[in-house]
Amino acid sequence: MAATDLEKASTERAVATSVDPAEVPSAAWGWSGESPKTFRIAGWFVVIALLGMTIGNHQGHVEDIFLIGFAGLLAAILVLDSLTKRIPR
Repeated sequence: MAATDLEKASTERAVATSVDPAEVPSAAWGWSGESPKTFRIAGWFVVIALLGMTIGNHQGHVEDIFLIGFAGLLAAILVLDSLTKRIPR
């Protein structure tokens, strides 16, 4: 019968972090935190994608208003985030 307990591989290294893995489970993998630069790049990509969706064969322009509005809101959030990041706490 197969064992139900998982054994650690012999090639597994110990992770030395200042974060307690009990509080942050992802610290056991060696990653703990956010990636703000990646989130900002993805946010600007979404803004460009939303504005790109306005190009097309639309009869009415109600959807264009919503696309531009959401892109503007997201751009404002991204600009506000970059400005508040520079202010020391």
